[in-house]
Amino acid sequence: MKNVALIIAAVFISFVAICQQTKWDSTYRPGNYDQKVANFRSYPNSKKDIVFLGNSITDYGEWTELLQLPEAKNRGISGDITFGILERLDEVTEGSPAKIFILIGINDIARNIPDSVILDNYKKIIQRIKKSSKRTKIYFNTLIPVNNTFPDRAHFNKDEHIAAVNIGLKKLCEAEKLR
Repeated sequence: MKNVALIIAAVFISFVAICQQTKWDSTYRPGNYDQKVANFRSYPNSKKDIVFLGNSITDYGEWTELLQLPEAKNRGISGDITFGILERLDEVTEGSPAKIFILIGINDIARNIPDSVILDNYKKIIQRIKKSSKRTKIYFNTLIPVNNTFPDRAHFNKDEHIAAVNIGLKKLCEAEKLR
């Protein structure tokens, strides 16, 4: 009887350990998230806006200067994930911008959010934009591969996930008739 109880306890502990390893957090937001969103909300919106929405790759771009377009609006937050985009998407759509370019998802992969969840969030993003800003043209960018020679980074050595998400995103964009 003691052996059976020990075996059951060992199996349970192993199960809990496996579950903890694969756990992911949809509530993560970068430290500056609230401040950035507050800043975005304070800026005026226009139907002529061309919004760049995403994470650090977007955040660090000087889109107005690079493109020589005063309508270009940077709505990137370094470290953001798809759940963060969903949380702040109303700020982007309330002005009914002309175009939205989206690049998000690599930090989701780094945080072990399942590919299917990322793709489901992409679909939610598309549906919400289409519903609240009907004339806005939506452009999704596929995830950029990472340099695996820096093994200390959480999103390195996840090429299979990047490829799977990109394949799923392309199929989703075809189904939704996006560019």
